[in-house]
Amino acid sequence: MTREKSSYAVQTVEKALDILETLTDESRHATLPYLAEKLDLSRNKAFRLLATLESKGLVERDEASGVYRLGISSVELAQRLLNSTSLIRHAHPIMERLARKHDEAVYIAVLKGDEVLFLDMVDCEQAIKTAPLVGRRFPFFSNAAGKAIRALESTDLLDRFLKKRGRNGGPFDPATLQQELKAVREHGVAVDFDGLGEGIVSVAVAVRDYAGKVIGALTMLGPSFRMMASRMENEIIPSLREGAEILSMKFGYAKL
Repeated sequence: MTREKSSYAVQTVEKALDILETLTDESRHATLPYLAEKLDLSRNKAFRLLATLESKGLVERDEASGVYRLGISSVELAQRLLNSTSLIRHAHPIMERLARKHDEAVYIAVLKGDEVLFLDMVDCEQAIKTAPLVGRRFPFFSNAAGKAIRALESTDLLDRFLKKRGRNGGPFDPATLQQELKAVREHGVAVDFDGLGEGIVSVAVAVRDYAGKVIGALTMLGPSFRMMASRMENEIIPSLREGAEILSMKFGYAKL
């Protein structure tokens, strides 16, 4: 019985993906009857699949013609995938140069909701170093990358987050976080101590695209005994700023 349900679920997903693929190739005549016939589905099943995709914003239906087309969520999903892929491709050579220059681990990270996702990494050759974080997610307020990104986003988003955390409780003081993010906006760099583990320091600078939107953060991690204040101020932070500026330029950002 379990196998039958699993098989049915997979087939349903496949048919939903078939619908999206069809709408990508041809949407001028993509009415319910057309899609049902093309994909060998009953009209009832095609309608249920389309209704589910529509509820998620993945497809849209023109009320006048009954024609379905890809929804804004599909476009946004594709754009995020392209941005993540190109972000890694453009960032990696810059990360390699930073890692070689300072012999510390360098990451590119993005914000996913209220969490930071570490997308890619170039490790250092130090005997003592942090554990790899690629693919891992952390609350944005627990590390420099999250603070560097969130500090430059809409204040409305931050206010909603703080109100939500205020209701649910959280391991930070909202007023202190507000002050930290204000300092990040003023200085263009975020520094966090112990948020990713005891004795770990993270430093990050935001990366922007052609519209000035923050798309990620270049981040360097290291143990506190190597990430001393003078070294960060005179060496690491200037390098990260330069790297983030070069990477932003690759996405069309022009600093005014």
